[in-house]
Amino acid sequence: MPDDVSRLTYKFPSRTTKDGIDTVWVETEKLVAFMTAIKTNIDQHYRTLLDITAVDERARVHMTHPQMTDFTLVYHILRIEDGAEMRVKVPLRADSLSAPTLTDLWPNANWYEREVWDMFGICFEGHPDLRRMLMPESWVGHPLRKDQFSRATENGPFIMSDEMMNTELAAMQNLPVMAGLTNDEDPETMILNLGPNHPSLHGVLRLVIKIRGEEIVDVLPDIGFHHRGVEKIGERQSWHSFIPYSDRIDYVAGVMNNFPYVMAVETLAGITVPARAQMIRVLLAEMFRIISHLVFFGTMVQDVGQLSPVFYAFSDRERALEIIEAICGFRMHPAWFRIGGVAGDLPIGWEGLIREFINYLPKRLDEYEVMVMRNHIFKARTIGIGEYTSTEALNWGITGPGLRATGVNFDYRKIKPYSGYDQLEFDVPIATRSDCYNRVKLRLDEMRESLRIIRQCVDNMPSGPVKAMHPLAMPMPREAILRDIDTLIPHFINATWGAVIPAGEASVTIEATKGLNTYYLISDGSTCPYRVRIRTPSFAHLQTIPFISRGVFLADLIAIIGSIDFVMADVDR
Repeated sequence: MPDDVSRLTYKFPSRTTKDGIDTVWVETEKLVAFMTAIKTNIDQHYRTLLDITAVDERARVHMTHPQMTDFTLVYHILRIEDGAEMRVKVPLRADSLSAPTLTDLWPNANWYEREVWDMFGICFEGHPDLRRMLMPESWVGHPLRKDQFSRATENGPFIMSDEMMNTELAAMQNLPVMAGLTNDEDPETMILNLGPNHPSLHGVLRLVIKIRGEEIVDVLPDIGFHHRGVEKIGERQSWHSFIPYSDRIDYVAGVMNNFPYVMAVETLAGITVPARAQMIRVLLAEMFRIISHLVFFGTMVQDVGQLSPVFYAFSDRERALEIIEAICGFRMHPAWFRIGGVAGDLPIGWEGLIREFINYLPKRLDEYEVMVMRNHIFKARTIGIGEYTSTEALNWGITGPGLRATGVNFDYRKIKPYSGYDQLEFDVPIATRSDCYNRVKLRLDEMRESLRIIRQCVDNMPSGPVKAMHPLAMPMPREAILRDIDTLIPHFINATWGAVIPAGEASVTIEATKGLNTYYLISDGSTCPYRVRIRTPSFAHLQTIPFISRGVFLADLIAIIGSIDFVMADVDR
């Protein structure tokens, strides 16, 4: 390895970003060597590629680094042993939008690079299949560039002509050939379409499957049917008004997407959240972890043919949602978290509702253990199916229960505690074999630990305010607005124009229901974000389907899909 690259691996600049993450600028010709070094060198050992995205810098007012140019490629990588993160940036000129692929180093770079090509038009040299990811092949332009329209009203009325319809249908039919998935004139093989449909509650997904008899030769996931351009929307909304959009990303996990977003804004603004608000956030997040796992459990078991448990699981989920409604006023999408705290204090009687639920659910989880996990048909359908090792999981960017099932004891709430998780006692369930069975079993165990956390929140809920008294936290408490002009004026400005968050960048990661969920925000000192990047666990996990499905039977694929625990809105955003 060249000496200059070796030195670059060990000499990091001082932390200049507001989130304190080491940020390194690397030229394109040194990128592969640099990434290889920090992944394989034992002193660095950043083995997990969390995310790849890009930023169109051409409209920036605050150019924060001398190497910044027209576009910036941004890589987020993770060291699993201590949770340390690194941000690697690659400057690109508009007339030379290309970089080397990292698919030989990290297989999960495949989809991330395709997404960057789709959204920004940045080419990755040596990529095995550089096609559109979320947009149709016929789409003109790259949506996340600053010169692309955001609202439909900016582009005139859309009309789907018969000619356009035929073109799009032909493109869908030609997709297997474009991706190199053909039957090779082998009479024993067949190309099948699974979808596009809405299997269970996962969302609209299409799988193109090549089978020989009942054995799967290859699988081609086709996503984007659920794409709504949430990152683009985030760049046109004010900092506060984007919060309700985040609920809809993983629509069974509610406030879990509020959580990293508001924490990232608070990091940019230097806002300290009161202790009571932090504890309320944890309480609601763990309630939604249980709600999400109940949906996963019921639908997964239904996918493999056991019908009764889904009714029991959804009944228990309904009990939890009624508590969410009592606290927040809404059920699935409460948008309850605010910049600087939460929308309101806990209502009268909240404690009794939650105590009743946490005393009720453990017995039901024991029943699920007997009804499902000891059922010999369920065990036959799931044990040894869709298995991968811890090394493979890290290479594919798998986090959450899917990683812990391989024996890796990594939970962000423990490794890098946030919002007071370090003050709570709970265990991290792990297994030694990541197959479909253990991925289901771990989520049952996680629900039990969430109940422990919730009980501690109820027993130790601190008193005090639920919103920071900060000029960028909105809305301010009514009693403060009526009392002094120094609170009224910032409130009026924020409510009419929107809060102006100081220029900078911040990336905040949490342990969401399905794995690590990251919001990477860039502010240009305006009333809305300059760049919103949402790293969801479902996107990383879904691209493992071909890897863990080759060689299994068609019926096993259904079990694998269910055990991944993805939501297509979480994939497509």
